[in-house]
Amino acid sequence: MKLPVFDFHCDTAMELYADGDEANMRRLRKNSGHIDLERAGTLSGYAQCFAMFTTPSFSEVYQRPVEEVFDRALENLLKELAENKDLILPAGSASEIQENARQGKMSAILTLEGPAGIGFDPERLEGLYHQGFRISTLGWNERNVLVGSHKTGGGLTDLGKEYVRECQRLGILVDVSHISDEGFWDIMEMTEAPVVATHSNSRSVCNVSRNLTDDMYREICRTGGTAGMNLYTEFIKEEHADLDAVCDHIFHFLELDPSAEHISLGGDLDGCDKLPAGFTGVDSYAALADRLLQRGLDEKTLRNLYWNNAMGVMNRAVHINEK
Repeated sequence: MKLPVFDFHCDTAMELYADGDEANMRRLRKNSGHIDLERAGTLSGYAQCFAMFTTPSFSEVYQRPVEEVFDRALENLLKELAENKDLILPAGSASEIQENARQGKMSAILTLEGPAGIGFDPERLEGLYHQGFRISTLGWNERNVLVGSHKTGGGLTDLGKEYVRECQRLGILVDVSHISDEGFWDIMEMTEAPVVATHSNSRSVCNVSRNLTDDMYREICRTGGTAGMNLYTEFIKEEHADLDAVCDHIFHFLELDPSAEHISLGGDLDGCDKLPAGFTGVDSYAALADRLLQRGLDEKTLRNLYWNNAMGVMNRAVHINEK
C-alpha cells in the first residue's frame, strides 16, 4: 500500500558528507544508500528528518574539530537541498510540510543527533532553531557534559537540564534516543512539552538498552510525544529480523496505547548496516505497510503510524513555542 511517509530519523546527511572526490559519488537525488529522492518519489508523500550527527570522536575520524565537521556537513546538506528544490523543500512545522505536499514536494526537517558539533552549548540552540532545526538528542553512545548514554549510565547534569529547558523554550523537541535510563527519567521529571524517541523500539520485544521499556513508552505517550520505529536489526530481534519482527514492536506499543496516537516511523536509514529481510531502503515502507495490513492493522491506524502522529507532535511543538 502506498502511503505518505514521515520518518523521524535518518543519517543520510552524514552519508552525503565526505572530503575530496568521494563527495561527488554521494548525491541526494540518486545514490546507493538507503535514501535518495528518486526512490522516495515512489511514495505518495514524504517528510524526512535529516539528523546532523556528531560525536567527539569525529575530530579524530575527520582530522578536524568536530564543530567544523558539523558546519561542513550542514553546508553540504543545504547545498543538496537547494540543488533539488524541484523535489524537496525545507520545513520547520506541520503547516510547512502540508504546504510543500500541496505543491507536490517532499519535505526536509533538520535535527541534531549528539550536540558535540555545537559544543553541547545551549546558547547555540536559538541560532539553530532559526536555521530550521526542530529536534535534538542530548548525546549519542558516550557520556558527555549533558547526560549519560544507554551504554554508560548517568543522569542529567545541570548543563543538561539547561539544555532541555532551552530546547523546550524554543519549540525544539527533546529526543531521548541513545541516552541513559536515568537521563530519561530526569527529563520526564522536568519536561513541559512533548518528548520523542525518534528511533527507539520496544525493550520488551527486543531486550537491548537502546530500546524503551513499557513504562518509558507510556511516559512518552503521557507527554504527547511519540516513538519512531527503528529498522536496525540489532534493535528489532536477536537474529533473523524480518518485516514480521518489525510488526511485533509496533503491535506491542499499540497494546500499551490503544489510541494509536504515539507511534511513528524513525528508520535510522543510512545509519545502520543491517536492515530486516524484506526492507532495502526508503521505498520499502510500502512493503512494511502491506505486511501490517496483512497482520490485521486497520488503515486508519496505519495512516497514523506513517504520517498523522508525526505531524501531530510537530504541531504541538509549535504551539508550545507560541506560548
